[in-house]
Amino acid sequence: MAARIVECVPNFSEGRRKEVIDAIADAAANTDGCTLLDVDPGPSTNRTVYTFVGSPEAIVEGALNMCKVAFQLIDMRKHHGEHPRMGAMDVCPFSPVSGVTMNDCVECANRFGERLAQELSVPVYLYGFAAREEKRRKLPTIRAGEYEKVNEKLTDPEWKPDFGPTTFVPSWGASAAGARKFLIAYNVNVLSTKEQCHRIALNVREKGRGADKPGRLKEVQGIGWWLEESNIAQISLNLTDMDVTPFHIAFEECKKDAQEYKLTVCGSQIIGLVPLKAMLDAADYYMKRDNLFIEAEDQRIRLVIDRLGLSSLQMFDPKERIIEYMIDAKADGPLVSMSLKSFIQSVGARSSAPGGGSVAAAVGALGAALATMVGWLSYGKKKFESLDPTMRRLIPQLRGAMNNLIPLVDADTNAFDQYMSAAKLPKSTEEEQAIRKEAMQKGMATAINIPLKIMDTASSCWPALKELVAIGNMQCKSDLQVGTKALELAVWGAYYNVQINLPSIEDGGLINKKEITDKIEESVKTAGLEAAAILRILDDRKE
Repeated sequence: MAARIVECVPNFSEGRRKEVIDAIADAAANTDGCTLLDVDPGPSTNRTVYTFVGSPEAIVEGALNMCKVAFQLIDMRKHHGEHPRMGAMDVCPFSPVSGVTMNDCVECANRFGERLAQELSVPVYLYGFAAREEKRRKLPTIRAGEYEKVNEKLTDPEWKPDFGPTTFVPSWGASAAGARKFLIAYNVNVLSTKEQCHRIALNVREKGRGADKPGRLKEVQGIGWWLEESNIAQISLNLTDMDVTPFHIAFEECKKDAQEYKLTVCGSQIIGLVPLKAMLDAADYYMKRDNLFIEAEDQRIRLVIDRLGLSSLQMFDPKERIIEYMIDAKADGPLVSMSLKSFIQSVGARSSAPGGGSVAAAVGALGAALATMVGWLSYGKKKFESLDPTMRRLIPQLRGAMNNLIPLVDADTNAFDQYMSAAKLPKSTEEEQAIRKEAMQKGMATAINIPLKIMDTASSCWPALKELVAIGNMQCKSDLQVGTKALELAVWGAYYNVQINLPSIEDGGLINKKEITDKIEESVKTAGLEAAAILRILDDRKE
């Protein structure tokens, strides 16, 4: 089960005094269960964006601790900056990362807002998915008039805070807490004036120049401003739903307008962190547009950094800017993280796991890897130039199978451990026996389903491999032969693991025994036929 992780990105109205910025950061970092990922101060905006993650319970405590420090150190009566703001802690959004829903984040926003209002006696508004009124869903609507109009807004019954007093707190102002999808704060650099950038922002942002003149891009907020420390103008955008308007589309639309105005775009800037999906979606866009073939994830990320000029103002380090990389959401399991020597010794130890299922997955991954290697060695060379379109199609299929088999090495051992843990549950009473039996049945179902995935994934390689061996680099003949037998062995290994576990599970509940038996028998039969056919093709090739 995925860890329950919520992302919190509070924006505080201080971007110049390092001692204040650090003190607020320390408050989050020192909260149990919270991991501070990023601190992004902006001198021109006089604003710092913090990003940290934690469980739903810890994340609320961390945000509150930050606000308590800010309450002592920030005085809004002295604040000036380029960015719109209405309070010392201007906005505090909660977003789901893993193991949590948007409703969980709405609950976080409510608990945080209520406690902030109670403990500091400041007004708090709810926005986004946490909003209680439709007109409060959009942050710019709540923030209209900024800090200078907060006192007046608090006297209007229409704008009574969701939590806290209607009394103006001059040193603080007001705050907004909300739940939202990942918001990407994204700036496009333009060699122009602030006013020219704002003109482009009006063209692209959703609300445009007003109700009668909407902009082109949905779920986009934007203004133009001048970034003093970099001596450059920017189109500053908030992309509130990356599935509706991804940042690469926003960049291209801004670039198109800039060209029409005879202006030059010179890169862009992501503020804070970005989800990996957004980067990979951008890579897919540019690969399709420019007819590129790039498989490795790190190279896809490099492509996006280059196309969008993400390092134009400061180095964009994927390990420090992509949220999944920061929180190790993609961390490999313990077995596949071992050296090959350690893995083999672990298999050979006096322990039931890792066993045949994990070995089958590992062998299958190696078989797919050998096929992938031959694909690469048949691509991009003058001798095989005519094969390039075919290899662009085959390599991703084989490489995908390889990557999908790797985590199944650990998954098989984890399934065995799950079953054994269930078997150790107490069984003194009828209720305990029922709980234990249900847990054991679920564990056994998982122990059957994992090798079925191994079998299916290894079997998916046959069509691509058969096509590859007919035309691929014959200098790699033995690699293809070994890869073929490795994939066949993976199917047989998965077969034996399913076969030995089937008698231990009840039929017709979580598992249909006949369907599974028919499936695995057909898979091993197909594997034998396909492997034999592939080896014959290799034997018959002369070149």
